[in-house]
Amino acid sequence: MKHKNASALDIWITPRTFYDKINARFRFDDFDPCPVANDITKFDGLLADWAPRTFCNPPYSRTDKEKFFYKGYQESLKGKLVVFLVPASTSTQVFHELILPNAKVEFLRGRLAFEGIDRDGHWINPNKGMYPLPNVPEGAKQLSRSGQNDLMLVVFGKE
Repeated sequence: MKHKNASALDIWITPRTFYDKINARFRFDDFDPCPVANDITKFDGLLADWAPRTFCNPPYSRTDKEKFFYKGYQESLKGKLVVFLVPASTSTQVFHELILPNAKVEFLRGRLAFEGIDRDGHWINPNKGMYPLPNVPEGAKQLSRSGQNDLMLVVFGKE
């Protein structure tokens, strides 16, 4: 849901409680290949050397998401662990040709309430301001709602 070249719209943050839960299991390094509101002229996660244990909530556009999947797979071939949080899209070519044969897939039960700014400029904040977003448009209407996609974890590499 995050775009590599994020504007104030369509920025989404993994809920802290969910991240803490999977971080306790996978013990991620302090590295984010897709930081929120990133300026790719200063940092491009696709060109960076990823940490040994990386969590990635990639841009959800089809082409960018696929680029991050391929990068994560390449990093796993170097002995690294890469865990993606993505919409459950099981009918895609990348799912059948890259993910299914090379990764462990875990489907999440229920939907997550992401914090973010939707395409209409509404600030979605289920955490009541605990994790404020950068660049919230002035006058943005605050909403609270859960995600609209079923999600899955894609795990490249060994736990």
